[in-house]
Amino acid sequence: MSDDAGTRGSGPQATFRHIDDPDVHWQQVKAVRNADGSVSSVWEKWLAFSSEPQYLALYSRWDPGMVVRRHGHLSPHVLFVVAGDMWCGERHCPAGTHIELPLGAAFGPFVAGDRGTVLFEVMMGDPRSWGDDKAAFERALAQRGAEALPDPDIELPVWLEDLRPHWVIEGEPHDG
Repeated sequence: MSDDAGTRGSGPQATFRHIDDPDVHWQQVKAVRNADGSVSSVWEKWLAFSSEPQYLALYSRWDPGMVVRRHGHLSPHVLFVVAGDMWCGERHCPAGTHIELPLGAAFGPFVAGDRGTVLFEVMMGDPRSWGDDKAAFERALAQRGAEALPDPDIELPVWLEDLRPHWVIEGEPHDG
C-alpha cells in the first residue's frame, strides 16, 4: 500500500471518535422500575448520527435486569454484545453475540443479565424503532415484578421525530 493511501484528493474524510470524547455523553433512553423499587435503564452514547445518508452508530449500557420491548427498526440493524449478557426472547446472548435484524423484522423482548450488558449497535438507515407485541413486553415485566417508566427526554436531531411510544398492533401504528 502506498504512503498516499489516505491523501488521495479532497473527497470525504474519515471521522474518528472516542467513547470518552467530551461531546459524546450518556443519554438515558428507556427505564423500568424494578420490584425492589430501584430503576434500571438503557444508556446510550451516539458516536455517529447522520441525516444523509441516515445511520446511527452507538455504544449502549443496559443496567442489570433492564427489560426492553420486542421491537424492530425502520432500517437494517446490527448489534454486538461487548460485555455482560442478555436474553432476546428465549435466546441467551452472552458477550461475543452478534445479532443481525433485517429491515421489517422484530426481536425481543430483551432482558439484561445480572451484570447488565454493553452493546455496540449500528442502524443503517432510519434508526427509529416500533414495538410489535405489547403483551410480550408486559409479560416480561410481570415476570420480574417491574413496570415500564415514561420515556426520558432525549436529544434527537431536529430532523427526526421521536417514535419510541409507537406500537404496531394488528398492522396499524398506535401510540402508547
